[in-house]
Amino acid sequence: MKKSLGAVAVAAAVALSLSACNGSSSEESAKGEISYWLWDANQLPAYQQCADDFTKANPDVTVKITQRGWDDYWSTLTNGFVGGTAPDVFTNHLGRYGELAENNQLLPIDDAVEQNNIDLSAYNEGLADLWVGQDGKRYGLPKDWDTIGLFYNKAMLAAAGISEDQMKDLTWNPEDGGTYEKVIAHLTVDNSGKRGDEPGFDKNNVDVYGLGLNGGGDSSGQTEWSYLTNTTGWSHTDKNPWGTHYNYDDPKFQASMDWFAGLADKGYMPKLETTVGAAMADTFAAGKSAINAHGSWMIGQYTGYQGIEVGIAPTPVGPQGERASMFNGLADSIWAGTEKKDAATKWVAYLASADCQDVVASKAVVFPALKASSDKAAEAFAAKGVDVTAFTEHVKNKTTFLYPITDNTAKVKGIMEPAMDAVVSGKAPASSLTAANEQVNALFK
Repeated sequence: MKKSLGAVAVAAAVALSLSACNGSSSEESAKGEISYWLWDANQLPAYQQCADDFTKANPDVTVKITQRGWDDYWSTLTNGFVGGTAPDVFTNHLGRYGELAENNQLLPIDDAVEQNNIDLSAYNEGLADLWVGQDGKRYGLPKDWDTIGLFYNKAMLAAAGISEDQMKDLTWNPEDGGTYEKVIAHLTVDNSGKRGDEPGFDKNNVDVYGLGLNGGGDSSGQTEWSYLTNTTGWSHTDKNPWGTHYNYDDPKFQASMDWFAGLADKGYMPKLETTVGAAMADTFAAGKSAINAHGSWMIGQYTGYQGIEVGIAPTPVGPQGERASMFNGLADSIWAGTEKKDAATKWVAYLASADCQDVVASKAVVFPALKASSDKAAEAFAAKGVDVTAFTEHVKNKTTFLYPITDNTAKVKGIMEPAMDAVVSGKAPASSLTAANEQVNALFK
């Protein structure tokens, strides 16, 4: 979320939400139209079906769904909190909800869990616990989960003489990049047809990059670098969730970031400034990158491009002998200012149920949070001819780590985004992150 809410705005939003919450009778709260927001257009059809099914079972309640792109979603939601026009229910993110709960923007839903006899153990391990705030109250029910994998262009691999078995067995370290860097280098091709590991390669005139770039990664590096940095024994914070000390000054992290930034300097990865305004997946579709590290929520998009045969490999094995992937899980939360508390609560419980999550699973777009529904999603992907084990193996083998959940997340991002961009763009060494880390940790004193 952009750093746009000052203390006055937060106070105003809290006041609005509290007054709105107390402004409707129980009868009015239980019926009528409720609004629901999400940001992923690929999931819209599944949730529209859930909404239609929900209304059939609850004729007194209708659900109006609004989909907005990621950036517009959060800026509009922020304005809605301030102006009292936020949706009754919205898709929430682990990187946002701590501050929303702290600012009294979220309605606790513990009573709904009890009243609906929701079995929290039915969700994939750890997902339900993430949505319990520091006050011990629950602010969301899990809807899905994601991990990171390597999408690759099969034709480019074949032309380079790299087998898919090699892609499944990559290693990485921050010193020389391991076999991961060797593969990236060999898949890089300049305008004259020279590969990145061949004499005469022109790093300033590259036609195909071995590895695509999604950005600098700001404070989390979810798809950019965290699947590498966290194989070294490094972690974002002192504990998770609710850590109070970040570790961007750790030599292990800085060595990893020096290596990552070095890929662009060698010509194996696009320069950061060339990626502004460009969707990494679309660049892959245009044949400009051979490998993209991206999240499981992107499976449908990558495998849906016409004329490109896509494979998915697991992330590389790191120095400690294991792979790593951030494990992120979304949830549906209720705005504290809703005038439809009862109807909204009923909708959130339905979204978290097998009735809805099985619908989501059948669309083969994301992995639902319920273990049984998640298995059905894997089957739906397989029926489409898509092997998703690169993502599911992280959960099975417990090689995941949580998205960093702390207070001050917007401020942390505000500090780290330009700092990380400076490193990834080659304008500053990774050692510069020590100063940024001091600013971040000062937020918690």
